[in-house]
Amino acid sequence: MHTGDGTDSLDQATKDFLAVRPRLFGIVYRVLGSAVEAEDIVQDVWLRWQKTDRADILEPSAFLTTITTRLAINFAQSARVRRESYVGPWLPEPVSTSADPQVGAERAEALDLAVLFLLEKLNPVERAAYVLREAFEYPYRRIAEILETTEANTRQLVSRARKHLSAQRKERVSPADHRRLLEVFLNAARHGNLAELEQILATDVVSYSDGGGVRGASKIPVVGRTHVSRYLVAFAPRFWPRAQSRWTEANGRPAVLISTAGKAVALLSLDVSAEGIDRIMWVMNPAKLSSYAASLEG
Repeated sequence: MHTGDGTDSLDQATKDFLAVRPRLFGIVYRVLGSAVEAEDIVQDVWLRWQKTDRADILEPSAFLTTITTRLAINFAQSARVRRESYVGPWLPEPVSTSADPQVGAERAEALDLAVLFLLEKLNPVERAAYVLREAFEYPYRRIAEILETTEANTRQLVSRARKHLSAQRKERVSPADHRRLLEVFLNAARHGNLAELEQILATDVVSYSDGGGVRGASKIPVVGRTHVSRYLVAFAPRFWPRAQSRWTEANGRPAVLISTAGKAVALLSLDVSAEGIDRIMWVMNPAKLSSYAASLEG
């Protein structure tokens, strides 16, 4: 319980908020797949926290986590409508994890771009339950309080999310194998090497290009080893000769930032299983790329 004059009280409120801010951002980012939207919600929480009567709040972090999660769920419910009118495939906004590998969590779970992409197919309450449990290791009882539901229902929500992910995603390879395959892929894609591409792509590979309608990105996902290989070979002479590649890290995985004339045009990220490359993700939307590229410079 905080006492003292208004200044002391606001100083304490600021300390309490800053102590938990990375976690609040991490929760919202995972639920929404957008760093920009997560920043907006965390800012909204800060404004609400300043105006809250904090005298009776014994656990500021619990209070802040609860309002942040509820705001994220509400926002996700309205975001669903906007995403339905999004031009072409929607991919999560990448974040640099070089400074904070877990992005505010106990564990770097639910952070992979591919996982965030699959979580988007769940309803926001399932997503929030999964994120709080898997990344932040909250007890089911606490998650039930945050979501205003029963503990039994909370367990079901998390279980449904886990089943959805395991049905859509094969077991991952080691980080070393992941990086090696990204290197091989980059080289084969650059040189339009059809045979090599066919060797490393899984049979049911899908290539997603998120341009948000702004760039000349494919408006529909390209599906299957043959189609994806041929698409990459056709794409190579137009795209790669002018491009510079920079190895980077996005969402805990190696990635490649591609620029032309010093301006970022794509972030390339892969999802890889023992069967080969399952998903190729090209983030080309300038709004998502510019904040990611700026975070690398920061």
